[in-house]
Amino acid sequence: MAPAASKLRAEADLGAFTRRALAQYLRLLRLYPVLTKAATSGVLSALGNFLAQLIEKKQEKENCSQKLDVRGPLRYAIYGFFFTGPLGHFFYLFMEHWIPPEAPLAGVTRLLLDRLLFAPAFLSLFFLIMNFLEGKDATAFAAKMKRGFWPALQMNWRVWTPVQFINVNYVPLQFRVLFASLAALFWYTYLASLGE
Repeated sequence: MAPAASKLRAEADLGAFTRRALAQYLRLLRLYPVLTKAATSGVLSALGNFLAQLIEKKQEKENCSQKLDVRGPLRYAIYGFFFTGPLGHFFYLFMEHWIPPEAPLAGVTRLLLDRLLFAPAFLSLFFLIMNFLEGKDATAFAAKMKRGFWPALQMNWRVWTPVQFINVNYVPLQFRVLFASLAALFWYTYLASLGE
């Protein structure tokens, strides 16, 4: 087979694979919405932590194959699977029913609900669950909240407000957890690239 024909066949196979994978994902999303969103969020959260560690090691010029904390991606996978995916599913569903798109000022109201109520509660839950998964006590949690909550919430508002505006107003309901999880994947990687 000629190289050009081989390349075209490989591209066609990749396109067919992508279409089949998307069709399968949509089928699972229809049949098992919470489980599918939980699994997707868990995988993307773990991947985000893993990529963040790789970038951090590269910046520190360390051997990337050594000293990677496998517990980090596991913690993020647990958080994504048991909290981000399911809570996001039900929050977006609640918001869609409570503030329908045709309601006056629906876009602004949805954004305010997400940014002023959901974001602080979700960030608090993140600190609490990560503290637990890291095996730390209540004193460590209180110190982390006192030291890190307000700066983290301010950064969350700056970075995530445009993302969530798009998400809650323009992304179809069934894809909102996926959209937020993909944004979080890039967010973790970006933070690591800054050495944060």
